[in-house]
Amino acid sequence: MVGTMAKEKGRKLIAQNKKARHDYHILDTYEAGLVLMGTEVKSLRQGRASLVDGFVQLDGHEAWLHNVHVPEYSQGTWTNHSARRKRKLLLHRAEIDKLESKSQETGHTIVPLALYFKDGRAKVEIALARGKKEYDKRQTLREKQDRREADRAMSAARRRQRA
Repeated sequence: MVGTMAKEKGRKLIAQNKKARHDYHILDTYEAGLVLMGTEVKSLRQGRASLVDGFVQLDGHEAWLHNVHVPEYSQGTWTNHSARRKRKLLLHRAEIDKLESKSQETGHTIVPLALYFKDGRAKVEIALARGKKEYDKRQTLREKQDRREADRAMSAARRRQRA
């Protein structure tokens, strides 16, 4: 019987960059494919990666993902990859052109938000972002705390209502 191996369906999250949403105003998001080596894919399948210091650089109409840490595959041999190598992103020409023009505005950068498998293929969600000022970060935290307190108060009221 040919093709008995089940194809993966859906989205399986590997790594998320929560700090990016705290440090930047997200203006636009894109989904990009990644050019990976075999040992990188195996390492990602084990759910090991870090996007913390990651950024995207556009170079000669190509997008490159820098500083994303994919640890070496434990069963890998001399063919193993280096953990922090730059990886090429697969985007449509129009998307790259749009990102190139927008990212040249002052204060704009391109950051990875999430790394995941979509139907068995490694994808990275990147965002065109503008850095937040310190007071913006405090404001965001305050809003988050206010939302949390309001939710707590509402759930406590619901509990009292039921009792």
